[in-house]
Amino acid sequence: MATFTTGVFPVYDLVFKIGTKGETSADADMKNIAEMDNFSMSVTSDTQEWNPMEAKGWRKLLVTAKALTISLSGKRSYGDNGNDYIAGLALKNGRNCCSKMSIDFSNGDKLEMNCVVKVTNWVGGASTDVQPLEFDLESDGEPVFTAATTE
Repeated sequence: MATFTTGVFPVYDLVFKIGTKGETSADADMKNIAEMDNFSMSVTSDTQEWNPMEAKGWRKLLVTAKALTISLSGKRSYGDNGNDYIAGLALKNGRNCCSKMSIDFSNGDKLEMNCVVKVTNWVGGASTDVQPLEFDLESDGEPVFTAATTE
């Protein structure tokens, strides 16, 4: 368990890793992805809605499903294990795009999940641009969130 720390932290303190052996990745296969410069996470929820008579026309809702999408963008860095692994999935389909990922947060929290890797850009731009690498990681099943402990 991580030790909880307080305060505010820059985004670059996150430790983000991808399993370079796909779904079967062991701890030794979890690698950082070099040259990433933008990170975002979004949560989507599916809801069921109904209008029971006793509610007199007022709608009722219940969240019935969740999904996480983690988006990263940066530069293509040849020779980096994590960067090469992600870029290598650009034209693959099916189970080949399934992996594991983890994020160690600055305060000691940790998020781990199976994911589907969706490469959205790995080449292109203006002649003076650096080659990009952009992708989304979508949750495949329930993530495991471990909150930091206080000691």
